[in-house]
Order: sequence, then C-alpha cells, then structure tokens
Amino acid sequence: MKMINAILLLSLGSFLLSPSFGQEQIAYGSNNGKYISIASTRIYYEEYGEGPVLLLLHGGLGSIHDFAMIIPELSTHFRIIAPDSPGHGRSEHADSLSYQLMASFYSEFIDLLKLDSVYIMGYSDGGNTALILASQRPDKVKRIVVSGADSNTDGYKPEALGFIEATTPQAMEVYMPEWITDYQNKNPQKDQWAKFINDSRKMWLKKVVISDADMNQIESRALIVLGDQDAITLEHGIHMHRSINGSEFCVLPNTPHEVFMVRPDLINRIAIDFLIRP
Repeated sequence: MKMINAILLLSLGSFLLSPSFGQEQIAYGSNNGKYISIASTRIYYEEYGEGPVLLLLHGGLGSIHDFAMIIPELSTHFRIIAPDSPGHGRSEHADSLSYQLMASFYSEFIDLLKLDSVYIMGYSDGGNTALILASQRPDKVKRIVVSGADSNTDGYKPEALGFIEATTPQAMEVYMPEWITDYQNKNPQKDQWAKFINDSRKMWLKKVVISDADMNQIESRALIVLGDQDAITLEHGIHMHRSINGSEFCVLPNTPHEVFMVRPDLINRIAIDFLIRP
C-alpha cells in the first residue's frame, strides 16, 4: 500500500501537472537560454522581463518548466532569472547533489552574473535551497518566498515520506517511463538519470536541511507558503515561520504541493504583494 500511495503522489507531481486550461505560459527551452559554468558544471538558465531581479528556484526532479504558468505575469514586474539546478532539466550534473551544493552554486551564480541583490522564490527543493542561500548571503538576498519547503524530514507527511522511499530508478521505469523519456530528451547527460534519482532520494532523506539556529540568523524578509493539502505539515510550516525572525506565513486554501501549476494566479498575487511591498 505504501508503494501504491507513493506512486500516486508521484503521478500528481510536476511532470503530469503540466500547464493547461489556456493559461498563458512560457515556452521552456525556446527563450534563447544561456549556459554559465560553475565548478566545471554547465548550468542552463533563461531570463524574462525587466526590473528588480527575481531568481526562481524550481523543485526536485523538475526544471524551469515548474514556473511556466507564473513567469508571464511576474516578468511584468521583475527581471526573472530562472536556472535549471545541477542535474535537472538542461543543466549538467555536479559530482554530487545536496541542498548545500545547490546553494553554493546559486551563490556563485549571483556573483558571476554581477547581481547587486536579488529576490528569490523557491518551490519545494528550491525553497529549501533558498533558505540556505538566504542564511549564507545576507549581502545579496533581500527577500525570499518559499513554497512547500521543509527544514528537516520531520516536516514530511507520511505519504510524502512514502513517495521519497519509493522513488527508485526501478519504480520510475515501471510507473513513470514518461518522466525518463522527458528527462533524457532534455538533459545533456541523459545516461545519468538513474544516478540522479538515487542522489535525489538520498538528499530528500537527509535529516536536517537547515538548522533552527541558521534559520534564526536569516536577515532577509521571508514569506513561508504552504498549500492546505501540501506534502509538508502545517505544524512544520509554523515552526519554520517562528524560527525566521519577522517572517510571514500563508496557507493557501484547496491547494496541494504543486501550487505553481495548480494555483498560479493566487501564488502570483501573494508573491508580488510581498515582494514589492515597502
């Protein structure tokens, strides 16, 4: 039963919840994307719009496409910079995969692009990375919006933990061959997909993402967002909110973990209000 529940959750993930219903969206991969080399790893990114810089960090097993439905509106207010994380989408694989590694990549990314300061919106794994980056780079990160993030594995609901434990290369071959095909069509090192799945699962199961002490040191203004049907518990969201001084907390009604695809208009309104507010 745990395996079945896990695969059902996976089926509701970012691959199958593709933008639809006539919602305006970007065409990922066709926007003159660029590559930048970080630690000998080529990282793919796309840019949209003008204004204050908003860095978008996508979720696990995902890509820039996670934000396809929110970028059009956000790009009327901000200069959107959206990268594919190491090993994800069109980016090359690093030697390993961890939230700390991704935060270090994006810290260097900010410096290499010579960005004076940034806003960050992170989804799931990208939200975890945003928390670490904000704690490490108060000189660069002004405000963060994180959705579906967790500071440690205590935040997972049982079905989410079941999904993580069941996400193996073998399960993907049986239940999600479409994801494998999509991944291999995008990634320049497509033969590493199975290692990528194993590395992702190992990262998800590591107990601590960011300590309470490090969250307490975050100086950036922060907004913690959860869907009321999220993979992360409400209690854990409140814990993160209380651990980050001066942060704000928002629960979206009738909303699962995949808020950026299911409720794009709602998350955009909330994020824009938070980011442009004096």
